[in-house]
Amino acid sequence: MSPSLSILSVLSEDLLFRVYGFLDSPCRKTWRLVCREFLQVDSLSRTSIRVLRVEFLPALLFKYPNLSSLDLSVCPKLDDDVVLRLALDGAVSISRLRSLNLSRATAVRARGLETLARLCHALEKVDVSHCWGFGDREAAALSAAAGLKELRMDKCLSLSDVGLARIVIGCSNLNKISLKWCMEISDLGIDLLCKKCKDLKSLDVSYLKITNDSIRSIALLPKLEVLDMVSCPLIDDAGLQFLENGSPSLQEIDVTRCDRVSFSSLVYIIRGHPDIQHLKASHCVSEISVSFLQHIKALKHLKTLWIDGARVSDSSLLTLSSVCRSLTEIGLSRCVDVTEIGMSGLARNCVNLKTLNLACCGFVTDAAISAVAQSCRNLETLKLESCHLITEKGLESLGCYSKLLQELDLTDCYGVNDRGLEYISKCSNLLRLKLGLCANISDKGIFHIGSKCSKLLELDLYRCAGFGDDGLAALSRGCKSLNRLILSYCGELTDTGVEKIRQLEHLTHLELRGLKNITGAGLAAIACGCKKLAYLDLKLCENIDDSGFWALAYFSRNLRQINLCDCSVSDTALCMLMSNLSRVQDVDLLHMSRVTVEGFEFALRACCNRLKKLKLLAPLRFLLSSELLETLHARGCRIRWD
Repeated sequence: MSPSLSILSVLSEDLLFRVYGFLDSPCRKTWRLVCREFLQVDSLSRTSIRVLRVEFLPALLFKYPNLSSLDLSVCPKLDDDVVLRLALDGAVSISRLRSLNLSRATAVRARGLETLARLCHALEKVDVSHCWGFGDREAAALSAAAGLKELRMDKCLSLSDVGLARIVIGCSNLNKISLKWCMEISDLGIDLLCKKCKDLKSLDVSYLKITNDSIRSIALLPKLEVLDMVSCPLIDDAGLQFLENGSPSLQEIDVTRCDRVSFSSLVYIIRGHPDIQHLKASHCVSEISVSFLQHIKALKHLKTLWIDGARVSDSSLLTLSSVCRSLTEIGLSRCVDVTEIGMSGLARNCVNLKTLNLACCGFVTDAAISAVAQSCRNLETLKLESCHLITEKGLESLGCYSKLLQELDLTDCYGVNDRGLEYISKCSNLLRLKLGLCANISDKGIFHIGSKCSKLLELDLYRCAGFGDDGLAALSRGCKSLNRLILSYCGELTDTGVEKIRQLEHLTHLELRGLKNITGAGLAAIACGCKKLAYLDLKLCENIDDSGFWALAYFSRNLRQINLCDCSVSDTALCMLMSNLSRVQDVDLLHMSRVTVEGFEFALRACCNRLKKLKLLAPLRFLLSSELLETLHARGCRIRWD
């Protein structure tokens, strides 16, 4: 081989594609920087993309011609005009797109949706959730995408039965649809949906004011596997009785917080669906009945059971666990009668448990946690919020036996101390840890977490008064992968500690509410180091001056949500922030004593074309110009007046 010949010349294109397929996302970013050949492989192989800035959209679509999934949910300036310009660009083709995420794209209305439906011939999956302006006209436009199979319309508050009718008639191949919080949908719309879309496998009607008539219609769906109907206040036992002999393929049902539902209706579901795998009935039944325990024996394949808020005696829990040995997840939060006797039986019988929720179970002791840790070696998630009898002894067992534990919630467990954190730190696979309101922990305990839990992604230290600068320094050194950090009301923190946060390059969510001792210097350090920051809560950080906000405006260009309530920011600094933060979509601006009406006016004009949610004091409604408010409304911004 000639010395000048590149090693890449002997690697076929097919081989390069195969190598690329084994790489994770960070490695693929490095891959495409190596050489032109690698960049070409990346361009042709990439099938999904999340666009942050709409001005780059045409170039990205041209660069990646084989995209099948496009996420535009965080593009703040996306509107109908952008979509129309895209349609006129002959160099760009989106005809291969199968999945399109337009969640929170409130400025995309009927014109834009009609264009997208016409251009994307292969479209199968669309998400328009939280588009509060999405109504019947928009639904009619989207119905042109006849090949749609999955549609998510959560909190589309303007959608009525008329719009839903247009969709189900035009998109009769739907197999998954979510209508959560679509408050204008009634029994009429659900009935038509069930008649036209016989292939539905997943349906979410949570929070709708539908009646038993809708359940009668849903029961006629022959392929339905998943039914979510959280907090449907008008559904009762008579409605769920229709499911006993209906929906023969049902595998999962969620009736959480359906106030009129009792265990009698769950018995109907069990009798009609002995192969059901996921049964969720939290906060809707008061006490486990004998009839329920007798019938649940038939569920040999049950994997998930939520009965949070019910009165569950030890004997009931023993019976339950002895017949449902396949359980991998159980929710028992606020089941106040649960004690170590019942928990020991559960641990002994359900050794495959992966998720256990015992939040607010006040009689759960260290002995119960030890039994779970020793028997359930596959445990991944354990929620113990407000379990006040838990001490370092129970946590010692978790450290010894729960080596696969990924999520642990110890919020408001005042028996947790530094020794307990030392034991927890032995769970080296921890990804999420909640320690909010744990008053007896200090920097010493946090040091153990920082030195041994290097995989940690999320940490909540809300109101941990004994936590200070040294502990934060230890976390910043050892937990480099942190992307979510809550430090609100940790009053001992100063600039010295907060400046260490700059080492957390992957941080996207940071809460510093109520930290009186940090100044502009601390905020500037965070802004310089944490370039990926998307959410920032600075409420009641009264001593941060304009220097910190100027740094934020210059470095934190990825910020999408910020809380500046009760901050000491000036007119000039606020205007600079709102102008420079080109991706910001959600802003809280209450009780800002140094900002004048003119300051608010100029700042909001600088970002009115990208805001989706805005919180202001009620008097400003009459002081800001009507032109500005109309522009914000036209762009799809929802304003909350406090």
